[in-house]
Amino acid sequence: MEFQGNKLHLTVFGQSHAPAVGMVLDGLPSGFAVDMEKLQSFLARRAPGQSRFTTARKEADIPEFVSGLTEGVACGAPVCALIRNGDKRSADYARFFSVPRPSHADYPARVRYGDAYDFRGGGPFSGRLTAPLCVAGGIALQWLEARGVFLGAHIASIAGIRDAAFDPVDVSAADFEAVRSRDFPVLDPAAGQRMQEAIDLARQEQDSVGGVVECAAVGLPAGVGGPLFEGLESALSAALFAIPAVKGVAFGSGFEAAALRGSRHNDPYILKGGQVRTATNHAGGLLGGMTTGMPLLLTAAFKPTPSIGQAQKSVNLDTLEEEELVITGRHDPCVVPRAVPVVEAVAALVLMDRLL
Repeated sequence: MEFQGNKLHLTVFGQSHAPAVGMVLDGLPSGFAVDMEKLQSFLARRAPGQSRFTTARKEADIPEFVSGLTEGVACGAPVCALIRNGDKRSADYARFFSVPRPSHADYPARVRYGDAYDFRGGGPFSGRLTAPLCVAGGIALQWLEARGVFLGAHIASIAGIRDAAFDPVDVSAADFEAVRSRDFPVLDPAAGQRMQEAIDLARQEQDSVGGVVECAAVGLPAGVGGPLFEGLESALSAALFAIPAVKGVAFGSGFEAAALRGSRHNDPYILKGGQVRTATNHAGGLLGGMTTGMPLLLTAAFKPTPSIGQAQKSVNLDTLEEEELVITGRHDPCVVPRAVPVVEAVAALVLMDRLL
């Protein structure tokens, strides 16, 4: 599973219940010092087992760097890190090889890989693979910040309950830090409380909910990107859709732009502090596949967690008979809170690659 950038090459490997998951990041400039304490703090935001809104699976998510760093400094060799899998309950998944879970990758994966497919915990399709992804993205975030580019995200909505939005013109790094300081990553704590109540209700009813993450980046110069397939939207979209459960990506006004007239959607150019800016930012900081110098704004939509406790219909692939399936085990009633740093990580990797 690879991200092939212009300068960065990332390989993510492993399965949910394998001895470890990991990543190899090639292209990190020699001499760059990684703040390990800051990286671990970033990984903790994604780690499971931290509240009643996440899976009860307990994993330390402490990366073990086996190459590429010498006393925390990039030496020019590919950076390889392992994260050991400890709290595994493979028996919870025994039935799913024959009876695939609705809206999981079980069925198409067995068709493609046959009897050798490792279905435990979702195998290579599991959200567990976002742990090493965040190792690479956490390093990219530090590299960007060292160059004055800051990136952050928050929960835009869960179960239709909306948080306040980033100011599309004046969002700042201080806004990102404010979100990171909260246990539940929202701008409006009152909206966050209602979201948590909706998640808790779904959990009690053995159901799940989905939501949307909004991500922004500031400090980007104008002109980063290119036309058509070289566009920054193309690169970001391809990478964001690699995150398990992402079903939609939009920039700026996104799909809402389709309902607007050009006179309302256009962003007029102005001079501000001697710099060319725009009065509004419906474009989300991107035009023609290139940055405009305004804040970059994107949203990623996440489907409800498909693992729910209610009885569902499925088919036994061995007997070709319909069966009723009840999923047991440990699962997030909503993946969105833990997905916030994952969106940041993926966006940071793409932006770093384009700025190198």
